[in-house]
Amino acid sequence: MALKIRLRQQGKTNHLTYRLVVADSRLPRDGKYLEMVGHYDPHVKEGDVAKVSEERIQYWIDRGAQVTEKAHHLIARYAPAVIKNMEQKKLEKRKKKAAKKKKK
Repeated sequence: MALKIRLRQQGKTNHLTYRLVVADSRLPRDGKYLEMVGHYDPHVKEGDVAKVSEERIQYWIDRGAQVTEKAHHLIARYAPAVIKNMEQKKLEKRKKKAAKKKKK
């Protein structure tokens, strides 16, 4: 099962809000999902525009969930620690791969 952290549309026409959800990539965009890990309301001028659960996003990323481009931008803005952690893991993976190549 390929998991994705993506945005799911909610709300009325011309007043959409979004949920940040973990879902199977084969399911429809607004279909069933495993867990809601945040929300985003672009119409709010001040206050609670978005709420993102850093711990739950990190949990799902550690379990192999991929982050879509739009969700990545939202997470980078409201939970930068998660993105920083993702970047560090990518660098460590590259270093390990490079070290293996040098050994051969």
